[in-house]
Amino acid sequence: MFSALDISTSALVAQRTRMTAIAGNIANVTTTHNEAGEPQPYQPRYVVFQADPGVGAHGAAGVRVAAVKADTEVQPRYKYEPGHPDAIREGPWKGYVAYPDINIMTEFTDALEAARAYEANLGAIEVTKDMAQQTLRILA
Repeated sequence: MFSALDISTSALVAQRTRMTAIAGNIANVTTTHNEAGEPQPYQPRYVVFQADPGVGAHGAAGVRVAAVKADTEVQPRYKYEPGHPDAIREGPWKGYVAYPDINIMTEFTDALEAARAYEANLGAIEVTKDMAQQTLRILA
């Protein structure tokens, strides 16, 4: 019974990490430079989950965050803003600003999915807790 709590708890931690990454992506949707102040669009981060056989018992497994990866392969979205301080100064993209290619609708959908998964795991914890209390009442 306690392994069910461990599995649900591992899922809660994983979904919290996912929500943090999504919130960071939404917050940086217009970030056009890196921490050093160089013009470089923000690279969205995505969480990679992995089964954790160390959590759970009897063939069941929990989940853990394998990595939080930056999506380096996505091309930036260019917008013509020649007066912007991060505008490209020379070359074919002169006057354009490179923005991160983050789709807000996808991020909101992912956030909704993570929130629902979090709620489902909270529900599983409540059911497990209720079953443990019923078991104690029967045994007492």
